[in-house]
Amino acid sequence: MRQLITLLLISFTTIGLAEERIHSYHSDIVVDDKGDMTVTETITVNAEGIKIKRGIYRDFPTRYKDRFGNKYKVGFSIVQVLRDGNPEKFHTEKKSNSIRIYIGEKNRYLKKGDYTYAITYRTNRQLGFFDQHDELYWNVTGNDWDFPIDKASATVRLPEIIPQDSIEVEGYTGISGSKDQNYTASIRSDGSAYIEATQTLPERHGLTIVVTWPKGYIAEPTTSEKIDYLLSDNRHLIVASVGLIILLIFYGLAWLKVGKDPEQGVIFPHYEPPSGYSPASLCYVLKMGYDNTCFAAAIINLAVKGFLKIEEDGDDYSLELTGEDNIEMAPGEAAIVKKLFEKNTTLDLIAYSPMMKKFIEVLGGIPIETDASGKVTKLKLSQKNHQRIGGAVSAHKSSLQNNYEKIYFLTNTAYFVIGLVITLIVLVATIFSQPSTFDPGALFMLVWLIGWTFGVFFLIKQAIQLWSNINSIFSVFHAIYLSIFAIPFIAGEIFGLFMFTQLTSISMGFVLLIAAIINWIFYELLKAPTLAGRKLLDKIEGFKQYIDIAERHELDFKHPKGRSPELFEEYLPYALALGVEQQWGESFADVLAQAQASSGSYSPTWYHGTHWNNTNIGNFTSSLGSSFTSAIASSSRAPGSSSGSGGGGSSGGGGGGGGGGGW
Repeated sequence: MRQLITLLLISFTTIGLAEERIHSYHSDIVVDDKGDMTVTETITVNAEGIKIKRGIYRDFPTRYKDRFGNKYKVGFSIVQVLRDGNPEKFHTEKKSNSIRIYIGEKNRYLKKGDYTYAITYRTNRQLGFFDQHDELYWNVTGNDWDFPIDKASATVRLPEIIPQDSIEVEGYTGISGSKDQNYTASIRSDGSAYIEATQTLPERHGLTIVVTWPKGYIAEPTTSEKIDYLLSDNRHLIVASVGLIILLIFYGLAWLKVGKDPEQGVIFPHYEPPSGYSPASLCYVLKMGYDNTCFAAAIINLAVKGFLKIEEDGDDYSLELTGEDNIEMAPGEAAIVKKLFEKNTTLDLIAYSPMMKKFIEVLGGIPIETDASGKVTKLKLSQKNHQRIGGAVSAHKSSLQNNYEKIYFLTNTAYFVIGLVITLIVLVATIFSQPSTFDPGALFMLVWLIGWTFGVFFLIKQAIQLWSNINSIFSVFHAIYLSIFAIPFIAGEIFGLFMFTQLTSISMGFVLLIAAIINWIFYELLKAPTLAGRKLLDKIEGFKQYIDIAERHELDFKHPKGRSPELFEEYLPYALALGVEQQWGESFADVLAQAQASSGSYSPTWYHGTHWNNTNIGNFTSSLGSSFTSAIASSSRAPGSSSGSGGGGSSGGGGGGGGGGGW
C-alpha cells in the first residue's frame, strides 16, 4: 500500500513538473544581393498535450507602419515545413497584420515528447537603407510566444562580396521595448554574423539582432519602386487622391457656373452712403454674410439716431432707451429693438422686483432694468442676458437675410453641401479602402473631427478678428481672453487628429486637412454677388473710398453738410460696418478738436464712457468698434521608421517577430 501511494505521489509530481517549453530556437537567415531573404527557423519543443496537442503555430507579421504612419507590407511565402526532418502538413490563416501558420493536422494528436520543427520561408523588403549604412534589424524569435525559450540564436549570411571586417552585429533581449543586451555575438570565419542569448527567455521575451554593413553592396529600391510600393501598400492614398481631384473638379465647375463675380464697374468716391441702405445692410452685402460687426453697426446707428444711449464702463456696455419712439428704423433694426427690449416675462418680473434687486446686486449686478409695466428700459451686454441678445442677433440676421440675400448675392449653399457630401464619401471610401486593417474607431474619429473642426474654425476666426482690431488695452484683454478660451478646443483638435492618424496613418491626417482647406476656400469662393449686388458693391466701395481717405485735402470735399461733428457721428456706423472706423475718426480729429475748443467740451450725446478721447478720435472709433463688437460676441453666447543600430533599437523591434504557441 505504501509503495502504491509512493508511486502515485511520484507520478503526480512528475505531471506537475512537466512543462511545455522551447528547448532551442535557431534562425538561419540568408540575404541575397537583391535584398530578398530566405529564413529557416528550427524550433525544438517539449509537447505535453497541454497547449501543444496537434503541433505549434507561428505568427509572422506582414504589415507594419513606417515612420510616417504609412502602411508597409512585406512579402511572405512558405518554402517548406518539416517535423523531425520529415514534411509536415500545415495551413495558414490571415490575421489583421500577420499570417499564422498552423503546423500539424486537426484530427491528429501528438504523443508527449520533444519535436523539432523547421519552417523555411522567403520574405523581402526587410532591410533598412540609411545615409551611412544598410542594415537588417530583425526580431529573431518574436516576443509573443506562450512558452519560455531555453536557447535562442541566429545566423545571418550576407552576400560574399561584403568585406567581413565591415560587418557589425549587436542585439537586444527581453520584453518588447527592452534595451537589455544579454547576448554574445561574433562574425565567423565564413563572414556570417552569429548571435546567441546568454539567458533563458521567459514567456513574451525575445531576441532581436541588428546587422549592419556599408552601402552599395545590396541593391536599394529605386525611387519609382518605392513609389510603387507606397501606393500598393497604401491604396487609400490612391482613393484619396482621386477623390480629392473629383472634389476639386466639382468645386471648379460649380465656381465657373455660379461663383464667378460679375465684372466690377468703375469705382469713384461717393460722398454719401447708397440711399435706402442701413449700415448693417451694407456690412451684410459687402461680406456676403453676417457677423457681430453687422449687429454692432446697427446698435450704434440706433444710438446716433437718438433711439438709445450706449454706456461704457471699462469692458462693460449697457444700452438704455431714450424714450424717443418716432424714429425711422431699417427692418433689421426694428427686429433688434423688438427682441432686446421686449416686455419681461412673469419670471423676469419676479427676478427683478425690488425685493430681489439687492440680492442680485451682490451676485454681480442687475443685467436689465424695467419700468413699472415691466417694459425693459436698460439692458447690460452680459452673458446673463445671452438669451435676449442672442435672440436679437438671430432676428437681425434673419431680417437681413430675408431682405438682401438672393437679391444682392448668392451663397450657393446647395453646391457647398454637395461638396461636403462628396468630401464625406471620399474620406469614408479612403478609410474602407483597406478593409483588412479597418478600425471602426477611425470612422468614429472622422465623424467627431468633422463637427469639432467646424467649431474650432469659427472660434479661431473670431479670435483672429479680435487681434486684428486691437487698438486699446481693453481690446487686448478681450483678444487674450478669447485666445485662452480657445486653447482647450485647439488642444482637443490636435488630440483628435493624433488619434485619427494613429488609427489610420499620418498621410490620412494630411488628406483630412487638405479636404478641410479645399472646402473652406470654396465656401468663400462660391459666394457671388448678383448683377444688382455688383452695382451696390461698386457704390459701397466708392463710399468706403471716401471714408478711407485720411488726408482730406487730397479730396475735394463736396458734402453739403460740410465737415462737422454731426457728419462724423452720422457716418460713424457706416465706417464701422465697412471696417474703416479708425480712418474716419482720424480724418475728423481737427473738426472735433475745434468743437471742443469752442464749446468747452464735446462728446456724442448718445455715448457715455471712458473710451471717448478728443485728442485721439481715431483710437476712440477703432476701440469702440473692436471692444463693442467683442462685448456683443461674448454676451450673445451662453456661459458655459528608425534604425536599430547604435543603441537605437530594442527587443521586439525591426522586421520579423510575431510569436507562436500550441494548438
